[in-house]
Amino acid sequence: MQKAAEKDIATEAFDGNDAYQSIVSDLMCLIGQVQASLFRIESAIACETSLASADAADAEIVVLDDITPRYAKAGAALKACNSGLGAALEFLLEAKAMERRLN
Repeated sequence: MQKAAEKDIATEAFDGNDAYQSIVSDLMCLIGQVQASLFRIESAIACETSLASADAADAEIVVLDDITPRYAKAGAALKACNSGLGAALEFLLEAKAMERRLN
């Protein structure tokens, strides 16, 4: 739902400058790539967690997973990146809207 709203706003903003359009388009693309990576990381964590649970149920051996914390750190970094890119896109869209109101 939020992606559709952002896409509509960005499409409306494309009436102006080519450089502006290019920047908005690049930001939207980057946001999509970051969100796809976040989804992959979350899926990998869920998969490893379920595999670890199944292994623990089948055996009396406990294996400490040292990969999941790395995924979690990467996920946290990507979430911060996603927030920053979203803020940058929002600032650009607001600036364009303000420019339209002034003209």
